[in-house]
Amino acid sequence: MLDQVLDATIAVIIGVSSCLLYFWGTNLLLEALVRDKQTANGQIESRDELRHAIRPWLFVLPALSLLFTYLVYPVFETVWLSFHDFTGERWVGWSNYTWALANPEFLQSIGNNFLWLLVVPSLSVVFGLIVAVLADRVWWGTIAKSLIFMPMAISFVGASVIWKFVYDFRGPGSDQIGILNAIVVGLGGEPQAWITIPFWNNFFLMVILVWIQTGFAMVIFSAALRGVPKETLEAAQIDGASELKIFFLIMIPQIMSTIIVVWTTITIIVLKIFDIVLAMTNGQWETEVLANLMFDWMFRGGGDSGRGSTIAVFIMLAVIPIMAWNIRKFREEEQGR
Repeated sequence: MLDQVLDATIAVIIGVSSCLLYFWGTNLLLEALVRDKQTANGQIESRDELRHAIRPWLFVLPALSLLFTYLVYPVFETVWLSFHDFTGERWVGWSNYTWALANPEFLQSIGNNFLWLLVVPSLSVVFGLIVAVLADRVWWGTIAKSLIFMPMAISFVGASVIWKFVYDFRGPGSDQIGILNAIVVGLGGEPQAWITIPFWNNFFLMVILVWIQTGFAMVIFSAALRGVPKETLEAAQIDGASELKIFFLIMIPQIMSTIIVVWTTITIIVLKIFDIVLAMTNGQWETEVLANLMFDWMFRGGGDSGRGSTIAVFIMLAVIPIMAWNIRKFREEEQGR
């Protein structure tokens, strides 16, 4: 533990020192390369404006370089590989795409992803909104918010391990250590291998992501609700509006843009869902999703970079429009302020 803290401290010191050194070095280089000019009549022509125009680009250059190296280049390389065979060397044209559209496992993955898209963002937003509204009305609301937000600090794999114990199954007659089966047996029922039940097991996996993302939605909505004018709420109460009418007719419209942003953010997370499915079922029992299928084709059984990249392209095509729409809405809000 102490070694990890020490390594982290050293990494922070090195990182900050590198930034300061880069800041100092680029300023020195800029002053040396872009000097003030002396005109023919002996006057000094200042080039401060040119230096001020160049300096911001020097400061963002490392970030732009990393962005290109780890984001832009991989996108083009992935698209390029999707038109090649499993070795990544022989051109096969559109055959990987025709294979994907005719592959039953790929089509099932699309169906499961669509199911996740319908359920997870909806439940996360609804539960997050309910908690955000109700938690501020009780004295222990802060404690409740902290507990609900806590799963956000857990990795998807860690959350899957926790929920594996919830869904754990032992044969009839054995002690059930899984909470869900213990309750079922306590009520006189038979224990079930929940995550192996086709179709319904998808919902059991979705519960994990809803459990994680509800805290995220709650925090954002709590901040947004604080921006609703108190005068408006008080005026509605004086006019005799019920709590439900205030919630649906005043609060919801006031924070609708925030709800949409949270919804689309969780939607992007759902489209990339991988860890939970890998840790819980590895795509078995009809729980396969696109990201896990991509991983299987890319890294298992010798690997097939062509088909793995093809599935990655489909995921990108699904994510990019949502991200673009999200960015456009953010810019519209910024311009409206």
